[in-house]
Amino acid sequence: MGSSMINCDELQDKEIIRRSLEDLEYFRCLYDRYEPRLFRYISKISRTNHEEAEDILQEAFIKIWRNLNEFDSSMKLSSWLYRIVHNETISYCRKKRSFGKDLTLEIDDDQMQDLHADLDVESDAEHKYLITNEILNQLPLKYKECLILKYFEKMSYEEISDILKIPEGTVAVRINRAKKIFKKTAEKENISFKR
Repeated sequence: MGSSMINCDELQDKEIIRRSLEDLEYFRCLYDRYEPRLFRYISKISRTNHEEAEDILQEAFIKIWRNLNEFDSSMKLSSWLYRIVHNETISYCRKKRSFGKDLTLEIDDDQMQDLHADLDVESDAEHKYLITNEILNQLPLKYKECLILKYFEKMSYEEISDILKIPEGTVAVRINRAKKIFKKTAEKENISFKR
């Protein structure tokens, strides 16, 4: 079947997987649906440039294709995909050995507002944006990735648990600790908080 004949929007994730196993053309639906989100996630948790992030994503999609038969249908597809992309990103960054030193995180206004609202930060918008980038880049990876998944990828604790392969309670603890570190660092930078 030609890819121009497939209407991906009408298919649920699990149907795309089923059909992809029978016809490679359907895998494009999965790629088109998740590529922008997964690319954004790679860019946020890693210190890679655009080309490196594309390479990581390409390798991750190769692994996704190779392991499509292994997908557990009781799990959310997005959690499974994010887990593969997460592992590929961490693996790449470990090989690069500069992980954690040169990251600049891109955050849009809505994402920043969600995080700042939860942290009760008061400050002008431009200062919030700059300090959010700076503080997130200072956080240890285990805390930063939890905040990114929660506030920027809008994932539930259950989904974060599936992606990071840690218990939901650990997710909650890490998010709580990350928010405390974030607040403490922001206070050092003279960002005021609502009382």
